[in-house]
Amino acid sequence: MATKWVYGFAEGSREMRDLLGGKGSGIAEMTRLLGPELVPGGFTITTEACVAYMNADGVLPRGLENQVGKALEALEEAAGKRLGDPADPLLVSVRSGARVSMPGMMDTVLNLGLNDESTAGLAAKTGDERFAWDCYRRLVQMFGNVVLGVPGERFEAQIAEVKVARGVTQDVELDAEALKELTARFRTFVDFPADPREQLMMSIRAVFDSWMGDRAVSYRRINRLPDSWGTAVNVQQMVYGNKGPSSCSGVAFSRNELTGGPDPSGDFLANAQGEDVVSGVRTPRDLNELRDWNPAAADQLWEILRKLEAHYKDMQDTEFTVEEGRLYMLQTRAAKRPAQAAVRFAIDAFEERLLTKAEAIATVDAEALDALLPPTFDSTAHYKVIARGVAASPGAAKGRIVFTAEEAVAEGGNGTSVILVRPFTEADDVAGFHAAVGVLTSEGGKASHAALVARGMGRPAVTGAADLEVDLKLEEARIGELVLHHGDFIAIDGTTGTITVDDVPLVEPHVDARFETLLRWCDELREIGVRANADIPVDAIRAKRFGAEGIGLCRTEHMFMAADRQPKMRRMIMAADMAGRREALDELLPLQQADFEGLFEAMKGWPVTIRLLDPPLHEFLPDRLELHEEIVRARIDRSPELGFLESEFERVRSLDETNPMLGTRGVRLGVMHPEIYEMQVRAIARAALAVRQRSGEAPRLEIMIPLVAFERELELVRARVMEVAKQEGLRYGEDFGIGTMIELPRACLIADKIAGHADFFSFGTNDLTQAGIGFSRDDVEKGIIPRYVEEKIVEVSPFQSIDEDGVGELVRIAVERGRSVRDDLELGVCGEHGGDPVSIKFFHAAGLDYVSCSPFRLPIARVAAAQAAIAAPRGRKTVARVS
Repeated sequence: MATKWVYGFAEGSREMRDLLGGKGSGIAEMTRLLGPELVPGGFTITTEACVAYMNADGVLPRGLENQVGKALEALEEAAGKRLGDPADPLLVSVRSGARVSMPGMMDTVLNLGLNDESTAGLAAKTGDERFAWDCYRRLVQMFGNVVLGVPGERFEAQIAEVKVARGVTQDVELDAEALKELTARFRTFVDFPADPREQLMMSIRAVFDSWMGDRAVSYRRINRLPDSWGTAVNVQQMVYGNKGPSSCSGVAFSRNELTGGPDPSGDFLANAQGEDVVSGVRTPRDLNELRDWNPAAADQLWEILRKLEAHYKDMQDTEFTVEEGRLYMLQTRAAKRPAQAAVRFAIDAFEERLLTKAEAIATVDAEALDALLPPTFDSTAHYKVIARGVAASPGAAKGRIVFTAEEAVAEGGNGTSVILVRPFTEADDVAGFHAAVGVLTSEGGKASHAALVARGMGRPAVTGAADLEVDLKLEEARIGELVLHHGDFIAIDGTTGTITVDDVPLVEPHVDARFETLLRWCDELREIGVRANADIPVDAIRAKRFGAEGIGLCRTEHMFMAADRQPKMRRMIMAADMAGRREALDELLPLQQADFEGLFEAMKGWPVTIRLLDPPLHEFLPDRLELHEEIVRARIDRSPELGFLESEFERVRSLDETNPMLGTRGVRLGVMHPEIYEMQVRAIARAALAVRQRSGEAPRLEIMIPLVAFERELELVRARVMEVAKQEGLRYGEDFGIGTMIELPRACLIADKIAGHADFFSFGTNDLTQAGIGFSRDDVEKGIIPRYVEEKIVEVSPFQSIDEDGVGELVRIAVERGRSVRDDLELGVCGEHGGDPVSIKFFHAAGLDYVSCSPFRLPIARVAAAQAAIAAPRGRKTVARVS
């Protein structure tokens, strides 16, 4: 049986999202819900057709063109018009539509089906010659740019010349003769096909090709979407928002897209097509003004928005057109919104009985919560506002001006904070959005490309700053008499639309009550614990504020990195004998104890996992090259320090290792130099007892021995830890437990043997990924991983989301084998994957008891853990062990 590549809108539904794409399934569902009189007819070419096209190196799949022809005939019969009819032509749009929204990343062609003859027929039929030639001009422009790859600047230059010659400033002021002239000019460099069927098939190919275009690929890399999905293509009958003063095009959100507030919001433009609204070339009107412009259409639109939201049980982002007073709905999709809006919608939707708690939580993008507490301008600071624009994406940012996406990537990638400043942004600028800390445009509104992409990426943005003139050729931004150049400082607040050149302090806002409510719901539903990685008291306090149920990783080596500790640590390592090492350790012990006391005080009653010293000793040693240079200078100066420097150099050389990350580190330190771990255990014990004596309560201590590969390693070091802890007055099982960090493949494979000597496992997935794949993280992240993603060897960096098939399988093996020996074995993860929603879903399924992440990732982890439980409940809730 032949593959079905094409579906009419009436054949689809929202359940067919993977096949028809988000837009196609949305139009199909909207047709069912609202009726064909409100939704222009058409058909969808499936994502499978796109995949087949890509797999065949750009050859359309067998039967597709024939199925498109039949679907077009059905559309022509329903519309009572034929594509290309010289008397009364049917015109269609050709739009992309992946299974998830990728705003502006792929291509669209409008008004397809016109040529010289049918344009004359359209003018005669409508009695509006200007309208007909405006449609034809737009088609030639879009077809030339999208299908034939003619740079958009060439068209804009011609439009600018004609407007100057005609003495007008707006496109809508160009009359029919001017539009004819423009179209003729375009045709001199656009090889435009007159056959409408040829236009259609070429446009379908162009949409397929745009799936692998640079901007779409960049967007997918940033948002971790696979190339293998492909895009659908939607062919839909045109309705005209540019048919005079009683027509308009617009974008409408069922609620405020910035705040999540209950009132609809959006933009519209009279006498314009949809591309004018979203491109940012013209600054649109606020949706609330639609009530003044056409009250009946506004009332009908408001009612439709409520109906769509109730049906989809999610906030909706719609496109609409009013043609000579009659409203049409062109598409609907779940609205992309910043974290603030997502949280408010979830809370309000539950309170309105639109959603259950679980359904409300599922609407929140956990990863986006990273931007939930964006910095804002300090309200107490004094600064001069040089301009204002549309508050398009919340948060404040400051940095150096760049004018192109390429500059943003080059300079932002080097660690410089940059603000991307443009007249308006296009899809090709997506990589610049990712690299910049903020975006500023002189044109566009809340539904412009800049606003949509910035909100989706959590970047602060101010758009439509009318007083701002941006000259890309000169790389200048002018506001009145003020001229700003590349590299100049600027600050923006996307929450208020404010722009300044003063270095305004940024402040973190407090967590609001709605967010606290959402997190409380998540805590009720999640089945996996959430802890924090914290090494100092201030981080522990912050972690508690963000809901940590203990500390899952305290890295003791960070305590030795302080300027007053490094010389003592270095002296301990450089000591020639045991006596020298113990003398240095005696100086370090009270310092380490004081660090622990502050941490334990903040976490009284909660579990605290302390990892004994893990990194290789060379990280604390003097640099050999610098030492050698000092020796050379000492010899020249005949310094009395020469002998000491030479002996120090020899000691450093004797400790040198070819591959220190696989050398004397972790448990091997405890075996080779037990006095180091002894000092740390004494500091831990004394700190805990001191806190208990002062407060009557101490944390539940979990002493973690890192980098274990052999069960005997753990057995030896565990015995010494227990002996020292007992000497200091700690009770095993009541005050503390002993476990290990699982970060080597061998440890996963012999987890049953290791579990016989461990109270808990904590998976160090950063090192486990390095060892399991054979990647040096610092090296491969620079060049290899980007190329591997490009070549589709991996979809995302394995250091970002866990490699489920490889490293994840090692985790599953360790869980199964460890618990086969000890069913009460506590299992957690403390690598960076512990704050990644995709990885948290895996850890939930694998049976772990908790994840641990940085304090600022805790809200993300709490929501992601709840979503994992909602999607696949285990029926067993993990509760942090509290002493």
